[in-house]
Amino acid sequence: MTLHCAFIGFGKSTTRYHLPFVLVRKDKLNVAHIFRRSEKPELEQQPQYAGIHFTSQLDDILNDPLVKLVVICTHVDSHFEYAKKALEAGKNVLVEKPFTPTLAEARELFALAKEKGLVVTPYQNRRFDACFLTMKKAIESGKLGKIVEIESHFDMYRPDAPANPGKPADGAFYGLGVHTMDQIISLFGRPEHVAYDIRSLRNKANPDDTFEAQLFYGDLKAIVKTSHLVKIDYPKFIVHGTKGSFVKYGIDQQETSLKAYIMPGEPGFGADSSVATLEYVNEAGETVHEEWKPEVGDYGRVYDALYDTLIGGKPNYVREIEVLTNLEILERGFEQPSPATVSLA
Repeated sequence: MTLHCAFIGFGKSTTRYHLPFVLVRKDKLNVAHIFRRSEKPELEQQPQYAGIHFTSQLDDILNDPLVKLVVICTHVDSHFEYAKKALEAGKNVLVEKPFTPTLAEARELFALAKEKGLVVTPYQNRRFDACFLTMKKAIESGKLGKIVEIESHFDMYRPDAPANPGKPADGAFYGLGVHTMDQIISLFGRPEHVAYDIRSLRNKANPDDTFEAQLFYGDLKAIVKTSHLVKIDYPKFIVHGTKGSFVKYGIDQQETSLKAYIMPGEPGFGADSSVATLEYVNEAGETVHEEWKPEVGDYGRVYDALYDTLIGGKPNYVREIEVLTNLEILERGFEQPSPATVSLA
């Protein structure tokens, strides 16, 4: 059975992070319409988009009875408005990150979806990063024992930051933390406490570009960090347990391939030659050193999961409580001057 979908927005998010994974799943998905405010003939006429109806009339999507899924890939300040309109029109909805600027808006969308018998969910594609999947496998192996600390980095070196004022939802904590905290929440759920250090280092006129959030789960502390001023690569993940440690350098390479116009299904897509290291003490008291190849990442698995939910009736790949917890952590990070610690109990 084919799931007919439509996109609101035709910028980089749609063309780079969504369509390449949707268009290779023609056995499951069909893109019926793409809504954009202004025409882009040179882009729309590219062969991979043949058969897609481009429109500047939102009602072309909302009034099409075949469309069961609407994907919203616009600026965050319009996510709530478009998602609400789509739900009111009887469509299931997938929303790019961050899901909504506020927790209250997210709750309203979930309530409306329940009322209509529909699904609304965020695009948490980085649950399917190769680096994260490798770290998750190491934890689930049990070789590390009881996990006591995780450190997650999403760093880069981009020292120049032209003035671009905005709201908290335009900063790095909402833009990148929404992914890296979701990875932690997907593993451990709702933390008991969160400590924040959120700053703008490169240009004080801009929203934050540097953050550290520490999520506390009893004896476990998960540290989520981003900086635009890291010149030497730091491990992507560091995990310490009572029996050993795990270190993974290098981030998932799907984005690198997409930027180089290497598409899903083509040779070399997402190729990752990095090696992760796991060292632990076994039952005999011996130290064991293992080198792990990365798992295979695939952002298209978001659409596989949604297909299974909308067509097969399976639970959604991101639970509502996980979305709300993530947004609450983001929102509460700006309720007081940083650094600060808040309780989520």
